Amino acid sequence: MAGKLYLCATPIGNLDDITLRVLNTLKEVDLIAAEDTRHSIKLLNHFDIKTPMTSYHEYNKVEKARYLVDKLKEGTNIALITDAGTPGISDPGEELVKQCYEAGIELTSLPGPAACITALTISGMATRRFAFEAFLPPDKKEKQRILEELKQETRTMILYEAPHRLVRTLEELMEALGDRNITICRELTKKYETAFRTTFSGALAHYENEEPRGECVIVVEGKSLEEIEKEKAAAWEDMTVEEHMDLYLEQGMDRKDAMKQVAKDRGISKRDVYQVLVERKL
Repeated sequence: MAGKLYLCATPIGNLDDITLRVLNTLKEVDLIAAEDTRHSIKLLNHFDIKTPMTSYHEYNKVEKARYLVDKLKEGTNIALITDAGTPGISDPGEELVKQCYEAGIELTSLPGPAACITALTISGMATRRFAFEAFLPPDKKEKQRILEELKQETRTMILYEAPHRLVRTLEELMEALGDRNITICRELTKKYETAFRTTFSGALAHYENEEPRGECVIVVEGKSLEEIEKEKAAAWEDMTVEEHMDLYLEQGMDRKDAMKQVAKDRGISKRDVYQVLVERKL
């Protein structure tokens, strides 16, 4: 029989956050695939886990995933762990999961810590709807495309960033999104955990005198619907009511529906639109 893959969430800081189920699984499987074996050996030693490890990281993820799938086919039970948090979230575990599905290998995920969720819950931002962006890509064109998409995002946004790139990323986000409310979470679950509630401009002023330290999670307030409506209304100011009507008529709308949409766009009544058109004999 084929083995099973276990995605095991490990602590993002405080080792007490590991679950009993993960501990038992790490002890019982035949092999642990770890993002960095040098880092993970500290965790295993702390809990006296003797299971052998193999490296599985971003730079060998495709080829090594094939190897691990072959081992699973042979009946080996494997646990996948990342340096911290839940495997598959902004890490190479995604590739192994994909290959397991393609090969018909059974897998399961053992719930546990995730920095994005931990930061969101202490951020003070809206939590019902959120968009997880992880690290912005290094490629300038791809990054610019994503920033353009985020301009109109109404959900709370969550991003990861390393301390040496934090200021630059905050500058890029502020330039693209405007001066939003944000919370910068760092050292999550550790002794010096902080949740810094501020704005982009406030954070940049703060880091002029203090060097960023620790891996950071940036939680950004989404764009309000009121702000979007104001921008839409402002966009119509450069267009006459007649031009506005023509825009929808050319799209195939009938006159009644076009008047209704023009009124909605401009925040006026349909009667006001009708009056303008009558006065100008349209």
